[in-house]
Amino acid sequence: MPLRSEWKLAREGVTADTLGRVVSATLLNPYLALPLLLLARYTSRGQALATEHASAFKALKTVLGLGVAGKISAALDHYVVNNGVGDVYDWDKEVVVVTGGSDGIGKIVVGLLAERGVRVAVVDVQGLTYEAPRNVQFYKTDLADVGSIKESCEAIKREMGDPTVLINNAGCARGKSILDATEKDIRLTFNVNTLSHYFLAQQFLPAMIRSNHGTIVTVASLAAYVTAPGMVDYAASKAAALAFHEGLAAELATTHAAPRVRTIAVCQGYTRTKLFEGFGGAALYPETVAEGIVRAVLSGKSGHVVLPESAWWTMPKIRSWPLWMQYGLRRRLDHLMKGWAGRQVGQPSLGGMAESGVLVGKEEGK
Repeated sequence: MPLRSEWKLAREGVTADTLGRVVSATLLNPYLALPLLLLARYTSRGQALATEHASAFKALKTVLGLGVAGKISAALDHYVVNNGVGDVYDWDKEVVVVTGGSDGIGKIVVGLLAERGVRVAVVDVQGLTYEAPRNVQFYKTDLADVGSIKESCEAIKREMGDPTVLINNAGCARGKSILDATEKDIRLTFNVNTLSHYFLAQQFLPAMIRSNHGTIVTVASLAAYVTAPGMVDYAASKAAALAFHEGLAAELATTHAAPRVRTIAVCQGYTRTKLFEGFGGAALYPETVAEGIVRAVLSGKSGHVVLPESAWWTMPKIRSWPLWMQYGLRRRLDHLMKGWAGRQVGQPSLGGMAESGVLVGKEEGK
């Protein structure tokens, strides 16, 4: 399955992202606006038109300024998040670990990488739901158990070599209110969505730091920016995962002096996977999210991926809103989880889980 062109119409149809890309490529494109401005300044015909249409000429200068500012901001983003240094990836030699790669978004990520000949280790508690190609190996792992994580990581290093890319993709949700959530529910959510990131990084980061080469991908969620009734533990675990990404990036550049080790955060909205069946919001296709992850990884650069892209202009900024707007928004989101009937993958170490690791609905074993 080849990567879909970013300029094709999205699977989700005409969205705010579609309109944003059109505006960026035309109205806010300085490479189009600058020649028009120069013609208006330095040709007699252009000067006449600029005088005759003064308001349009003023608007042209404004959009040129905005376009140039956007290009400068993007260049600064790229320079700073990559610590001002480049790196080269040889995808015939890299080893990529994908947690939760047996199904859902992770399955698609594995497929996109594998078809490029990249060697992939799938770390998951449930077995593969597809026939793995020769360059994909599966390691059954309980991500809620540090011992299981260490055992799988040692096996990966022994059999495939030191991984150079870690994609922390695995996730779970229980869909319960704070009072209804059991200790097992809460520990499962944080163990998989947050704590496993720490323990996996502790296994694979030392080799990346020694070679000053590698990538850690943190798949968080837009829920890291705003929570809703019925998903407080999930949102809290994703906010903690995002903080992990931010702190990791700072430590790599300072504490560990490894500026070429890349960090990528992915904050996606509601996606059409079994995990969030019945969620009451506009949905992304899992292929859209998986392609966003793979593009970021193959770029060999650090970054912050928000999907849909238009959410970047609202979701991360919600905490800067006046309190009456923030609190009002969270209360209005109480409908989102009322019809939720998502499937989760349980971890055997927590006890009471089905041997297959698959849980359906809001109650264990349902």
